[in-house]
Amino acid sequence: MANNCAQLDRVYRALADPTRRTVIGRLCKGAASVSDLAKPFDMALPTFLQHLKVMEECGLLRSRKSGRVRTFEFEPHVLKKAESWIAEQRAVWEQRLDQFDDYVKTLRHKEKTNEPA
Repeated sequence: MANNCAQLDRVYRALADPTRRTVIGRLCKGAASVSDLAKPFDMALPTFLQHLKVMEECGLLRSRKSGRVRTFEFEPHVLKKAESWIAEQRAVWEQRLDQFDDYVKTLRHKEKTNEPA
């Protein structure tokens, strides 16, 4: 359980950066080399490589090297874990809001009929 939480923390930390989200968006269209991924960004290559490293370490990306070219691919299964966590939280809060709505309706009904609360 703690390992899953740590991985989820790393995934959300990786997704918090707009550069990394842009890279993931690009990789959703297919694999790309480091140079292709770095083109749209105005930053030094070592800085950009740090972004790729963060995403690879948390499992969002997978890389392979062929000769001198390193190619990255997106690993969508890792996002599914993050999506599942969000869905669980949404379900809890929707249930709580439904209960609160029922409570408010009960209070309004009692108020209209002058019943004691």
